[in-house]
Amino acid sequence: MSRDTALAALKAHGVDAAWGAYDRVQAGPEGLNAFLSIDREARTIAPDGVLAGVPVAIKDNLATLGLPTTCGSRTLEGYVSPFEATAVRRLREAGAVVIGKTNMDEFAMGSSNENSAYGPVRNPLDPSRVPGGSSGGSAAAVASGVVRVALGSETGGSVRQPAAFCGIVGIKPTYGRVSRYGLVAYASSLDNVGVFGTTVAEAALGLEIMAGHDRFDATSADVPVSPLVPTDDAVGGSSPLAGLVVGVPREYFPASLDADIAASCRRALDHLRRLGAEVREVSLPSTDLAIPVYYIIAPAEASSNLARYDGVRFGQRAAADDLGPMYERTRSHGFGAEVQRRILLGTYVLSAGYYDAYYKRAQAVRAMIADEFRAVFASGVDLLFTPTAPTPAFRLGEVSDPYAMYLSDIYTVTANLAGIPAMSQPIGRVRGMPVGGQLLAPAFGEAVMIRAAAALEQSLGAEAHR
Repeated sequence: MSRDTALAALKAHGVDAAWGAYDRVQAGPEGLNAFLSIDREARTIAPDGVLAGVPVAIKDNLATLGLPTTCGSRTLEGYVSPFEATAVRRLREAGAVVIGKTNMDEFAMGSSNENSAYGPVRNPLDPSRVPGGSSGGSAAAVASGVVRVALGSETGGSVRQPAAFCGIVGIKPTYGRVSRYGLVAYASSLDNVGVFGTTVAEAALGLEIMAGHDRFDATSADVPVSPLVPTDDAVGGSSPLAGLVVGVPREYFPASLDADIAASCRRALDHLRRLGAEVREVSLPSTDLAIPVYYIIAPAEASSNLARYDGVRFGQRAAADDLGPMYERTRSHGFGAEVQRRILLGTYVLSAGYYDAYYKRAQAVRAMIADEFRAVFASGVDLLFTPTAPTPAFRLGEVSDPYAMYLSDIYTVTANLAGIPAMSQPIGRVRGMPVGGQLLAPAFGEAVMIRAAAALEQSLGAEAHR
């Protein structure tokens, strides 16, 4: 799909169409619960710009003017930011219309979107199942047809995993490619602003508009942004991916992988071969350490970032006669169980006597994981292909063990640890639910990654959704 075609599709789905879809899927006890706040006045806006009049939805941990930013938490209930996230501002400046804020796991902590203080989000393809987390509200908003583009955020796969569960496209850019200014911090060295789209081109167009250096974010990369939506010539013809080497890491295809998901991946790899790409097996031997490392580093940073919500500087305040009990009640009442679990875990691994044993060693392993990715790409591999998630979307309440839930992100957390771009796109269905295929690229290799994804999308055609 060319840039013009993508723009035409986005503009054909205007704000009125968005509200029509919203009224069908959001309201009532069986609604998706994908939105936490809406802006009905958005239809009166008539902006200029390349995205003029295109409705978009924003995850509720991105600061917006005029709408609450709650992070799915009672702690920030009713909070309205006095400034706007750079990613949101750039979309508005391009003419996009923000119609609402989407539901999410509290402070982006979760893999199913069952941890929101405002109730779980339901998967539009089967409301008895989860949409994935933590950006499940944004994924559901796109998959249900309310909007065609929505913003999410990623710390360990929170755009790609829900994209896979809901049968849409999700892109996590290189760390620093999109400004984090205005993104409420969970784990600052892992957080990214990502984007969902109905198609590869639509998601790529959203990323292209948001990307670029931002003086308000010290970690924002001053790297030029080239056009990210590939031309029809770049993805058409008999061998559009000729000369491209796609690595398949054997550690992402263990014997325990769901046989039907493995079959969907093999079919996608066959399509990549037919498109001219060379497919080569590679190894990333430290992959099995990624989940333990992630769940040391992320909670450690979360315990620091969330210390500000004490009822004095930020957040709702619980009544008490003294300062100590006030802190205790404020944080106990304000945070849900998963947030409290991660704060406690993070505080423990940073405590005296355990810092070297856990946090310092985890950072060393993180560097080793990043080195392995660099070595594979330096060996002549242009992209990597893996499953996005080990299972299709599971049923609400089906996974109650926290560690089992954490394993939902086993194929996605490595990209966040290494800081490289990655994306998920539909490659088929298993037992009626979507399956995602994941492409990963070297740092700032988004253009090549998206070109390959667009060619694969075109080659798969209707197979991607059956």
